[in-house]
Amino acid sequence: MGRAVTVATCALNQWALDFEGNLERIVRSIDIARSKGARYRLGPELEICGYGCSDHYYESDTLLHSFQVLEKLLESPATQDIICDVGMPVLHKNVRYNCRVIFLNKKILLIRPKIALANSGNYRELRWFTPWSKARHVEEYFLPRIIQEVTGQETVPFGDAVLATKDTCLGAEMCEELWTPNSPHIDMGLDGVEIFTNSSGSHHVLRKAHTRVDLVNSATAKNGGIYLFANQKGCDGDRLYYDGCAMISVNGETVAQGSQFSLDDVEVLVATLDLEDVRSYRAEISSRNLAASKVNPYPRVKVNFALSCPDDVAVPTCMPIQWRYHSPEEEISLGPACWLWDYLRRSKQAGFLLPLSGGIDSSATACIVYSMCHQVCLAVKNGNADVLADARRIVHDETYTPEDPREFCKRVFTTCYMASENSSQDTCNRAKLLAEQIGSYHINLNIDVAVKAVVGIFSMVTGRTPRFSVYGGSSRESLALQNVQARIRMVLAYLFAQLTLWARGMPGGLLVLGSANVDESLLGYLTKYDCSSADINPIGGISKTDLKNFIQYCIENFQLTALRSIMSAPPTAELEPLVDGQVAQTDEADMGMTYAELSIYGKLRKIAKAGPYSMFCKLINMWKEICTPREVASKVKHFFRMYSVNRHKMTTLTPSYHAENYSPDDNRFDLRPFLYNTTWSWQFRCIDKQVNAL
Repeated sequence: MGRAVTVATCALNQWALDFEGNLERIVRSIDIARSKGARYRLGPELEICGYGCSDHYYESDTLLHSFQVLEKLLESPATQDIICDVGMPVLHKNVRYNCRVIFLNKKILLIRPKIALANSGNYRELRWFTPWSKARHVEEYFLPRIIQEVTGQETVPFGDAVLATKDTCLGAEMCEELWTPNSPHIDMGLDGVEIFTNSSGSHHVLRKAHTRVDLVNSATAKNGGIYLFANQKGCDGDRLYYDGCAMISVNGETVAQGSQFSLDDVEVLVATLDLEDVRSYRAEISSRNLAASKVNPYPRVKVNFALSCPDDVAVPTCMPIQWRYHSPEEEISLGPACWLWDYLRRSKQAGFLLPLSGGIDSSATACIVYSMCHQVCLAVKNGNADVLADARRIVHDETYTPEDPREFCKRVFTTCYMASENSSQDTCNRAKLLAEQIGSYHINLNIDVAVKAVVGIFSMVTGRTPRFSVYGGSSRESLALQNVQARIRMVLAYLFAQLTLWARGMPGGLLVLGSANVDESLLGYLTKYDCSSADINPIGGISKTDLKNFIQYCIENFQLTALRSIMSAPPTAELEPLVDGQVAQTDEADMGMTYAELSIYGKLRKIAKAGPYSMFCKLINMWKEICTPREVASKVKHFFRMYSVNRHKMTTLTPSYHAENYSPDDNRFDLRPFLYNTTWSWQFRCIDKQVNAL
């Protein structure tokens, strides 16, 4: 009697519409699973076409090419004698579904459409797919001719069913279905399903991993069973980084853990597990057994195949392990670094350019690039041929092997300190010292000539010369002069990104990195089309508080001592004139609030869904020890005025790594108007009425 089943799940770095690359990675994962004795292989959600195809799902080409890849998989010798579970879009009766296609030995066993679609935050699945609403119902699906010719099947089951092998029963879930209150695994488990599978497209958010792990383990803690979780990994073409974390759980305990961040395109977890552990676990839960006796049965697709061997008594099985979580600082060090690597190699550019100001934000961005260089060297040292090939192509040297992160950083990373008459020598020194310690190619330049030229054109045309407020000018004049400096830095950043390597006699161009944090973006504390305007921004979804903690982490783990003085200096834009040679302008004074307060406002606005009045009501209790209600009212009003005045800046925000659930990203995560009535007259009157009552 077969007891020990060997199963595999994986995390694949798929890329939207890269059908050739996606096919290669799927086949490689199946080869690895088979070589380790697995009889079942699970892959990520929509792995054939890539999860992030967006409106390309509307195109018939996407469906056609997905079936062409499926044809190749069915014909591949790698897929023989192993149940393969792959993800792709399928059109059934002119309705598009997000599906799992499960096949064995050139025969499709079942096409299982997704029941609960992800449609919040960054997800828009209802835009492209329809949920399957016929519970425990199966229909005939007529296969395309190219598939019929391979399988010899005209129709296959399509719908909500489970697989019954010779030795066990398997049921599929897909991503969001694990997160819903009434997950399919509940009723499937009651109906005798012993192995649950979940193919996901789940992206990274700081401090999210434990929630995902808890959900997977709790899925089998109350009901018993084996749970396989597969996930996309890497940047598949947009702001999200899918963070792997493939895992296998048995009866509420993790037995196999995949990496959350790595440069490996293919990662396969294989585990051998005892079905009798599931059966004995369930046997003593009387409440579960009573519920099971009443459950409506699922249609079963019979499969003449076993996941176990007849004589397996001596086969060792996997034991529970303790999940190892990354700290938020480690997540910032690794997640955006892996995202940058994917973006760099897939954009076929030669490196990055960063305007390095000597402040916390640009320094944190530089540290993330340095961390990327560490990851590349480590991957090459561990024998990752894909990373080595990509590194050689990026530096245009087929004999090169990256071994030292500082040396590799010199080749792919250019930093540039753009001084003006308002810059201090301190920030210049900090930027230079950090560049030396991480190894970047560093440029010092002065923008005063360009600033004077632009302002001179205005003066020549109008006959008026604007002045800073410290010299008697108005606030409008002062702001305009600050913005000219900021925007000239953006123009120069792109010029140097395009031509720096050319000037050094090297091929290729550089991607410009932005370094505005999530709090500054939320408030709009940035100049539109300044250095925040870049190709990509690795810290645009990270709070100032987390960035400070990350800087401390880099001091301790990368021995970047230059960061100590950067940490201790007050954040400043350095756009206003110096006073006695010292910086007089600070970010928090300009904003009229602290970064800590700004993070709280951001979380209440987005995560707690609080408008001005609700935010006031929450904060009078949260801050009752430090602020009067009238002071709270003043702070809330100031935030909402500033936020609404500057919301238009979010429409041009540089694509940023998504790491925080209160991100103001206007692209698809945080959809709001960008022309507000900034008086908030009704809302503020409600606050005033409550203040007077208090």
